[in-house]
Amino acid sequence: MKLKAIIVEDEQISRDILRNYIGKYCPNVLLLGEASNIDDGYKLIQENKLDLVFLDVEMPFGNAFDLLEKVENRTFETIFVTAYDHYAIEALNSHASYYLLKPISIDELIKAVNIVTEIKEKENQLQHQILAPKTNSAIGKITIPQQDGFEVLDINDIVFCKADDNYTEIHLANSKKLVSKTLKYFEEALTEYTFARIHKSYLVNVNAITKYKKGKGGSVLVSNGKEILVSASQKANLLSYFK
Repeated sequence: MKLKAIIVEDEQISRDILRNYIGKYCPNVLLLGEASNIDDGYKLIQENKLDLVFLDVEMPFGNAFDLLEKVENRTFETIFVTAYDHYAIEALNSHASYYLLKPISIDELIKAVNIVTEIKEKENQLQHQILAPKTNSAIGKITIPQQDGFEVLDINDIVFCKADDNYTEIHLANSKKLVSKTLKYFEEALTEYTFARIHKSYLVNVNAITKYKKGKGGSVLVSNGKEILVSASQKANLLSYFK
């Protein structure tokens, strides 16, 4: 797939080197523009539907993190390109896909682009695929404790589970049940089935997902019509179900 990208870098020489390397060694990257400061970089981001931003950290009148904070509902991946290694933790906290140190290693650049390509291919596959429940999976049951005994649920009927302190809401197609068990309990109880922890508060039946929307973590639509946010830290875990 072609990755639509821009370069945000204040040094002309660095832009020239990166552009030449991309053109020679990363044929699946389509550069749509370049910017030398965060204001022009932000404008390019707003004007284009991007997959990737090559981003220097230190620039005039602000830095890379100032730029990223301005972008709402970020859908692009970021490769930081900098001469300073002490920004690595901040880059990680900003959900960077890769951290390249100057002078740029060609092998590292190729590796970084390949990682972003893999992420985007998985996103596109999930976004365009409407998922149906598997008919050949084993039918399981789970018991829900009640004061006078317990209720039995078909695991396949569970759309998602939502944490509520030490309780868990179990959401079915047209109803929900509040259970005095933690979300961690259900995560362990359902470990043999296709349930993915996509957020600290949500455990989702992967077979109930009907659509994925891009974003820093993105969100999923499920079969009962609800939209649930995916935390950035759990994004790779979710996408791993759709390789």
